[in-house]
Amino acid sequence: MAHADFIIQNARVFTANPAQPQAEAVAVRSNRIVFVGRTADSESLAGPATRRIDGQGSTLLPGFIDSHFHLRLGSLKLGDIDLGSVSSLAELAGAVHKFVAAHPRQSWFKGQGLRYSALPGQTLTRHQLDDIVADRPLLLTSYDGHTAWANTMALRQAGILHNPPTVGPNSLIRCEPDGSAAGELVEPDAFNLVDACLPAPDAARQRELLKQGLARAAAFGLTSVHNMDGDAEQMAVYTEMEAAGELTLRIYVPYHVTPTTPLDALAEAAQMRQNSTPLVRGGAVKFFMDGVIETYTGLLIDDYAGRPGDTGGALFAAEHFTQFATQADRLGLQIFVHAVGDGAVRRALDGFEAARRTNGHRDSRHRVEHIELIHPGDLPRFAQLGVIASMQPAHAPLNAIDPDPWPQRVGPERWACSFAWQTLRLAGARLALGSDWPVASANPFEGLYYALNRQPWQPGLPDQRQSLAEALTSYTADAAFAEFKEQEKGQLRPGLLADLVLLSHNIFAVPPAELRQVQPVLTVSDGRIVFEA
Repeated sequence: MAHADFIIQNARVFTANPAQPQAEAVAVRSNRIVFVGRTADSESLAGPATRRIDGQGSTLLPGFIDSHFHLRLGSLKLGDIDLGSVSSLAELAGAVHKFVAAHPRQSWFKGQGLRYSALPGQTLTRHQLDDIVADRPLLLTSYDGHTAWANTMALRQAGILHNPPTVGPNSLIRCEPDGSAAGELVEPDAFNLVDACLPAPDAARQRELLKQGLARAAAFGLTSVHNMDGDAEQMAVYTEMEAAGELTLRIYVPYHVTPTTPLDALAEAAQMRQNSTPLVRGGAVKFFMDGVIETYTGLLIDDYAGRPGDTGGALFAAEHFTQFATQADRLGLQIFVHAVGDGAVRRALDGFEAARRTNGHRDSRHRVEHIELIHPGDLPRFAQLGVIASMQPAHAPLNAIDPDPWPQRVGPERWACSFAWQTLRLAGARLALGSDWPVASANPFEGLYYALNRQPWQPGLPDQRQSLAEALTSYTADAAFAEFKEQEKGQLRPGLLADLVLLSHNIFAVPPAELRQVQPVLTVSDGRIVFEA
């Protein structure tokens, strides 16, 4: 028998394989797992060149698969002002001033990660931003990527300060009483008008930032991501990095369909599937059905709390989406749909059901992304239609005193079906978990922390907390199933791809409240060690 390249021994192995849930050692040769079992038995695969790694009783598990990720977007934001820790207008000014001082020759500035709860009235005006930076364009983006705020110079440079144009569906340029732009820009159709006028990093800088993003992912134990935006051009960048040996994870790249995309453009998505490589895959399409609850752009079935007649909005009319979903399904493509509100979730499920009626049943594994609110009547439809529930634990407020405005937008009467992870699981849905980086941290232990520590927002509500085994399986085996790769990865068993992560602790012995202290000490992707503490 050929010897292993390396063997991880004396570990608490969580395999995510029901046939062999636990083990002590895993051996790897080339890019495949060749042994899972007892440490003593693994010695038969050791040779003179085999590296032995002592797991020291810590957990070894399949590499994390983040089911909702924005690799390029998140990586490019690593060059912006990080506002994720800002909690007040004064702190915002301090963070911007510090960055400006460190980059005196930069002609424009962008910030990202700003939380609504950090802002007075949960918004900003151009005048407030002018008080921070007035002599150069400044554009700040909210943590969820659905709202931005621009100073006067940025609005003037984009040509939208006076007489701002009407923007696309479910989007808004907020105006002052005199008709000029006030500074708040809701949804990409609005803030992209400003963003497009700011210089983009050149190709070399973009490649450098992508490498930084990949290094961060490897340090977090990520070995696969399901990208949530893309096209053939973006896919080509990843395949070039793969050829150069720079790609340290597997990436599933859907084709992003917008309301203005022509129907025949779906052929590009089908071609992306044909252009797949060992690490970079196509074969899916991504739609944005609605916006977010925080800005009232998520599509609801009933009115927002305290806003009679306001149910939010959608980017795709029902007929429009059904037409595209039916054609994508006919082409054998997997469909991802951003659907935050219960109205958007229903519209996505209706489209999937219509596609099945027209094209016939197949193992399509279409997906709804986010599902922050669901109507009780739609719960069983996930299992009935074979639809994946792709959810992000760190999006949910942990408790009722969290400053996040989300719970008050929908009102207490809908809290029972808000971020309904366990309710969906009990209804037969298969959950794939992820982060939505850069909306939330790419660190899967942050997601695990939220999944295990969230509390009901009021007495009597369903407990949506996950067990550790459930959450880990949704980050590994179920996430692999969600991309049709359950026979290749997501478990530790012989013959599967060697994607695995060794942790700093036995995670099953760590109290849920302390999960954030756990971190990877070794990440293996495609049989290659891509991170080692």
